[in-house]
Amino acid sequence: MSSSRKSRVRRGPPPKKPIKRRNYREALPELMRDFGGRCAYSMQHHARCGALEVDHFDPRLKKELIQDYSNLFPASRHCNGKKSDTWPNKEELASGCRFLNPCEEMDYGEQVFEDPTTHRLVGTTRAAVWHIRVCGLNADHLVYERRRRAEHWTQIKRTAVLVKGNHEQVGELIRRFREEVELMIPEIA
Repeated sequence: MSSSRKSRVRRGPPPKKPIKRRNYREALPELMRDFGGRCAYSMQHHARCGALEVDHFDPRLKKELIQDYSNLFPASRHCNGKKSDTWPNKEELASGCRFLNPCEEMDYGEQVFEDPTTHRLVGTTRAAVWHIRVCGLNADHLVYERRRRAEHWTQIKRTAVLVKGNHEQVGELIRRFREEVELMIPEIA
């Protein structure tokens, strides 16, 4: 993919120290910065899914002595485990199967959409369908989080609040609820 196209993620500078085969996990702070603390694949926030791991986008490059920062992605344990060392074979590549790279292209909102009824992800390209399946992006816990996020935003947008008593406590409760919802998998534009 051409890097001149619009992408979902823009990377900042890589770590100052060279990234080697044995210390690639030390790039996690920069990856957290670049991906907003979210899994590159599911967009789950680390506050909801637990500590993120460092995934090699192209696992064939894992054995290189010097690791390229552009090949490293933050991933939830679920997505990293599902993706594992998978890479499309020649036949899959020939048929259009590949992983979507959010640093080089728009994935969510262009090739990957959320069904507003089921909250399952739907791919509009062969690559997106393959990517969703291999990364396990329609796992029950991810569908559940997207459904709950949609329900919460609907509630936030539709609910008029009538307050008796301590306005500050209610305002604080609403603020904390909104912050929690913002940590969920974001809506796809």
